[in-house]
Amino acid sequence: MRIALHLQIFIALMLAAAMGAYTGTDKTILGLTWLSVYTFIGTMFLNALKMIVVPLVMSAIIVGIANIAGHGQFGRIGAKTFLYYVSTTTIAVLIGLVLVNAIQPGVTSNAAPILEASQAVQQAVEGKTSGDVVDVFLRMVPTNVVAAAAEGQMLGLIFFSLLFGYFMAKLSGRPKRTVLDFWQGVLDVMMLMTAWVMKFAPIGVFGLVAASIAKTGFEQFSHLALFFVTVTLALAIHLLVVMPLILRFVGGIKNPWLHYQAMLPALLMAFSTSSSSVTLPVTISSLENRAGVSNRITSFVLPLGATINMDGTALYECVAVVFIAQLFGMSLDFSTQLLIVLLALLTSIGVAGIPSASLVAISIILLAVGLPAEAIGLLLVVDRILDMMRTAVNVFSDSVGAVVIARSEGENQVLTQKLF
Repeated sequence: MRIALHLQIFIALMLAAAMGAYTGTDKTILGLTWLSVYTFIGTMFLNALKMIVVPLVMSAIIVGIANIAGHGQFGRIGAKTFLYYVSTTTIAVLIGLVLVNAIQPGVTSNAAPILEASQAVQQAVEGKTSGDVVDVFLRMVPTNVVAAAAEGQMLGLIFFSLLFGYFMAKLSGRPKRTVLDFWQGVLDVMMLMTAWVMKFAPIGVFGLVAASIAKTGFEQFSHLALFFVTVTLALAIHLLVVMPLILRFVGGIKNPWLHYQAMLPALLMAFSTSSSSVTLPVTISSLENRAGVSNRITSFVLPLGATINMDGTALYECVAVVFIAQLFGMSLDFSTQLLIVLLALLTSIGVAGIPSASLVAISIILLAVGLPAEAIGLLLVVDRILDMMRTAVNVFSDSVGAVVIARSEGENQVLTQKLF
């Protein structure tokens, strides 16, 4: 009987906690400290993850944007849909940013850092001014895209990929088919490589967590509970406050809570599977049969939403990165937090459809702001249940988008009968 990946990771976490606490930093094996063994395992996994980031992100964004821009309905419905998705994802990220700064789950009562940061990390994160806001936008347009890829300047790389995918869709005939087939092939290969790398996630997580516990004990884990509460509260605000307001004042739904009843089957499916794609048929069925939205809208808006609209995921990425910075005692200035918002928004669009998307996206953002990616291992302790929650938020946001777009397209009578 094959054990599910999340259960393998859970077992690895338990073993890592036990081994890290037992060995500490002094015990040795074959002349090597256990800590060096843990560090080697964790670093090897992170290096493999970093290795696939650039080609994976580029191919995913280029193919996704090209398919969106090349869709026959992109002109009107597509523009409305894309505007809705960008707007709600931005709102979600800002909610997460405000709460994580207000609650500060990674800060101790005496403000001492929980994890030790190297001098390089301190220099990369601290010492910036408000003038660095301009640099964030300048980095969006790299002078050399190859150098940007080599140096890990993900903001510029993502921006280039967005432009490339959009203008690739403007081609016609054989050139378009050839270029699209090439990038689709690259994406298919990278998906296989990502799946292969993720098979080693339990081993990598063991090394990362064991090394962390060996060095600092269990102190940082007491803050994970507050991190869990912060993410849950942010998701709840987006789901139970922002979404009803959009339904009421943008979609014109007199009783938004009826929409929750209509989407209950999809929400339960999303929560149990942690997959927007697997939930897609249930989401379509709930919207068409229970909410009364036409197939003309659902057939375009929902598959697109399952690919690029990840409100809960983007929110989680933002909170996770700021939380990690707090664990290291780093104070993030406005320009760095702006960069986190932009990257959370863009990576949620670019890598959402791949396995363990949040893991890849968080590593991208951590590297971009100068924080060590090793801290990702800590998040996996609570990641599974948070993944279930944020997937439900993702799916519900897709459904609200479909209602809003349908309303704007004049489907008033059907919506009135079902939801008003």
